[in-house]
Amino acid sequence: MDFTTNPLAPSSPERDEDDGFHEECGVVGIWNAQDAAALAALGLHALQHRGQEAAGIVTLAEGGQFHSHKGRGLVGDNFGDAKVMAALPGRAAIAHNRYATTGESALRNVQPLYADFEFGGLAVAHNGNLVNAYQLKRALVRRGCLFQSTTDSEVFVHLIAISLYSTVLDRLIDALKQVQGAYSLVTLHEGALIGARDPLGVRPLVLGRLGGPESNSWVMASETCALDIVGAEFVRDIEPGEVVIADEKGLRSIRPFGKQPSRFCIFEYIYFARPDSVIEGTSVYNTRKRIGEELARESGVPADVVVPVPDSGVPAAMGYATEAGIPFELGIIRNHYVGRTFIEPTDQIRHLGVKLKHSANRTMIEGRRVVLVDDSIVRGTTSKKIVEMVRQAGATEVHMRIAAPPTTHPCFYGIDTPDRDKLLAANNNVEEMARFIGADSLAFISLDGLYRALGHEGRDKRSPGYCDACFTGDYAIPLADLQEAPERAPALIAANGA
Repeated sequence: MDFTTNPLAPSSPERDEDDGFHEECGVVGIWNAQDAAALAALGLHALQHRGQEAAGIVTLAEGGQFHSHKGRGLVGDNFGDAKVMAALPGRAAIAHNRYATTGESALRNVQPLYADFEFGGLAVAHNGNLVNAYQLKRALVRRGCLFQSTTDSEVFVHLIAISLYSTVLDRLIDALKQVQGAYSLVTLHEGALIGARDPLGVRPLVLGRLGGPESNSWVMASETCALDIVGAEFVRDIEPGEVVIADEKGLRSIRPFGKQPSRFCIFEYIYFARPDSVIEGTSVYNTRKRIGEELARESGVPADVVVPVPDSGVPAAMGYATEAGIPFELGIIRNHYVGRTFIEPTDQIRHLGVKLKHSANRTMIEGRRVVLVDDSIVRGTTSKKIVEMVRQAGATEVHMRIAAPPTTHPCFYGIDTPDRDKLLAANNNVEEMARFIGADSLAFISLDGLYRALGHEGRDKRSPGYCDACFTGDYAIPLADLQEAPERAPALIAANGA
């Protein structure tokens, strides 16, 4: 999270134009492996979907020397040069993909963050949001800490610096006990690679091993797809509240927070994770197909063809089509070569912008009743343009089906979402939303249906098992900064109904 952005600052024009969810980061850690920087860069390639704003790698070489390279743009833009990689020696590395919410995308905010301490150097890469970051920053500044960035990840650095504990591990745990929020992080110092997840396990982190069962070469990453690309064997998910340490003695873990109920982000299954990843022992791809099947059972409609909104709607559309007995066709083609930085200088070009990313496959649509399947509706502006595009391609009916419940609340745990007053479902019922996007009908999977697709009988209100605050407003982690500066947090206040 940027200190200049959501939840305690107004939205930017760029963010208001963007219609969709964005994961804010992906992290990778490599321990005791040859060409650690190259492995870290490959891991970042696999996690590119989690952040396209910037990328960075810090390596640890013999003699305790740290080396760093960070830059704005995609992983290939920053680490496709042999000279850059040659300047990152060592057998240990951590790496980070960044998606900025809004605010500054300056190089000073690009992770991993590095600092020299009395015990030596330490680098930190963090995914998530701290909900008491403002309180902590205010206290740290009063103590004389000088912040060099506007990201809440720097809070970890300063808390480690002022800790009175003697070991790096104890200092890190001291810092973790003071922060509140959702996080997965990897840290690197001269003695070890350390990974940690927040006590509720909202953000993901997995552990893998390189080189066979007897090897002491380890990989930590946001998703299993990053393990696959480097040839690492998946070992397990790092548990909520767990701190895992890889050093010369091997691997060990501690649980400084005790056992708490998990509240893993449910949207990882719906949208954020790559389809080929495995989460908590479950294939993301198969889960999305089951969501589509459940969606068809709940809200089937007579139609001639099921069309996904690519790419995130594809598995759910496949499941929907199978359950409904309706042909599945790629009626919309996505252009994968459109960058996020495309300039839209006029209203006319901006209106046509959706066609830069998606185009209708007329032969699969013309003269047919179409069911469009997408992962979510945020502001609704993209859905409106897609429905219009499908109608222009000759569809006789357009029915929109959404593989998530209505998104009525913003996320404050590491996902960039609009303020509540800009969420279509927060201000309109389903019929009003259907009229807005121009669909003949609109339906969302129910919350219980989503949980059934995940293998549950339904949502247990007392112990949901997932963080689903974007659908329910049930924020599992108290939003502490609201009490610190309520006048600066209109989105946060609205989200809590205050």
